[in-house]
Amino acid sequence: MADLTRPGVHPETESADAVIGSRVCIGEAAILRKLTIGIVALTAGIAGCRSTPRLTPQQVEGRQLYDVHCAHCHEDNDLGLKKVPPNLHKVLAQTTLPSGAPATDAEVERVVLTGKGLMPSFAGRFTKEQLDALVAYMHTGMRDAKTE
Repeated sequence: MADLTRPGVHPETESADAVIGSRVCIGEAAILRKLTIGIVALTAGIAGCRSTPRLTPQQVEGRQLYDVHCAHCHEDNDLGLKKVPPNLHKVLAQTTLPSGAPATDAEVERVVLTGKGLMPSFAGRFTKEQLDALVAYMHTGMRDAKTE
């Protein structure tokens, strides 16, 4: 009678110990294979989970200022503007602002304080520290840090 666990192997040609031993080896190989797959999956999961640094207190303040003063136009356009204001996400990672001006802290501060096109001036609404916080938040690429 043929050994059904190992096709083509006949008990007459192998000792009982060899058959039992090979079954154990097959079982160990299956466990090892599953373990290896698990380790690879875990490693891939860890590598795929890039840890996003938490916002600094200054960036948190900047996010709050952005949410109150900027997001309703630059995110939601809840004023129903026909010309939709530019998306500011990752704007400081570019070489130029949507207007074509250089993407620098000084230029962002200038636009915030003087206004541009339909954007009103925010002069007198921000302290220097608040303006610095807003720019610091913009340097984060404005990731969705609300989940942090």
